[in-house]
Formats: sequence, structure tokens, C-alpha cells
Amino acid sequence: MKLALITDLHANREAVQAVLDHAHAHGAQRYAFLGDYVGYGADPGWVIDTVRRYVDAGAIAVGGNHDAGVSEAPSPQMRPEARLVIEWTQQQLNASQLEFLTSRPLSATDNDMLFVHANAFAPAEWEYIQGRIEAVRSLHATTCHYTFCGHMHEPKLFHLSGTGKAGDFVPTPGVAIPVPPHRQWLVVPGSAGQPRDGNPAACYAMFHLTDQTLTFHRVPYDHDLAGAKIIAAGLPPRLAERLAHGQ
Repeated sequence: MKLALITDLHANREAVQAVLDHAHAHGAQRYAFLGDYVGYGADPGWVIDTVRRYVDAGAIAVGGNHDAGVSEAPSPQMRPEARLVIEWTQQQLNASQLEFLTSRPLSATDNDMLFVHANAFAPAEWEYIQGRIEAVRSLHATTCHYTFCGHMHEPKLFHLSGTGKAGDFVPTPGVAIPVPPHRQWLVVPGSAGQPRDGNPAACYAMFHLTDQTLTFHRVPYDHDLAGAKIIAAGLPPRLAERLAHGQ
């Protein structure tokens, strides 16, 4: 079975549609969404409705910090422009869309897999996996051999051996990586809706459960259109510029 792992969609309709089309074309049989459906982009309602349709068909969907900011209250750590977009987003959503965000769990487990937005050690505190220290701390917090998380907008793969030896690397898009279960793995697919590694192409990953391989993908999309919609909505122009440069 192939499982598509999609995170940090950030209300970017063009990127999300491109990723979903790519995953379908590459044989995805199930989907997991790792949070932050809203924030930064101009199409929060469309993204929520789209993810909800996948959830109704059996997909996993956990909540992120931007989702909690819209359905509850913004985190004090959020930057001013992120808080501004959250306030704007709250005015764009209907009651059922807000309820979908409110009902998202912080984490979910399924067949030796943990799905969470930020980390496994303190999901509600939204701490980032910035390197091996945080990755190992997260892996120590679960017995699952596979942890999938978002929050960091750059694709990365961490692993931990049974003897405690940790490693990490930046994956090459399109190259299948063996991920045997004698190690623990922490997968950060990268952001579908707002990549920040200097490459504007949308990110996602595909986990082949049968073959025990993981493939990271980059998917070009019309970031100019997505950016133009951000500006037309009256949101900060810098958010459109970030899409064009992958920053």
C-alpha cells in the first residue's frame, strides 16, 4: 500500500491540488494530512473542504498550530503577519469548516505509525524538530517505528538505531529510500503550501508500506496565481513573494 503524506497546506489551493494530482498519478491508496490547513494562503475554505472529503474516505488528518490559532486563539509565539492571516481566515470560514479544524486530534496512530504536526514529545506546545536533538527526543517519546510530522517546512529524514545511534539527511526528490523497521524513523515531508528551502515546488512524501520505502517528491505548481490571490485578498504581499522563492 502507498500512503501519501501531506503537511502544511496553508490554504494554497494551487499547490494542494497539484500535490493531490501527483499522488493519485503515482498510485497513492491512502492519505495522511499532518496539519496546518490554513494560514498564509488565500483559499482556506477550499483546502478544508478538500481535506474533509479525503477524511470522509478514510484519510488521517491531525491538527496544526495555525488550525488551532483559527479555531481557538493564536499562539503568543506567532509572528504578526501570521496572526493577521489567522484573523482574516476566521472571517472566511463557515461553522462546519471551523468545526473541522476544532475536531482535529493532535496526533493519531495506525499500524506502527505516528502522525503528528509538530513532535511526539509535546504535541500541544508546537516545538520544532530543528535537528537531531529534537528528533531523538521525539522518537524516544513513541514506540512506533515510523513518525510523520510537519511544522518544519523543509523536507528531512531522521533515524535512530536500536543502539541509540542517530542520523539525518536531506532526501533527493524522486529517489526511494529503504526505511526498514529495525530502526525508528522520523519523516518531515516538507510543506505542500509554503516550502522554505529555496525551492518553490510543493513538497510531499510517499510511504510504500509493503516495500518499506519512502520517496520524497517535489511538485511544480502555479505559484504566481497563488501569490496573486494572496495580494488580491489584501494579505501581506511578502507572503506571495515567499511562494515565488520558496522561502
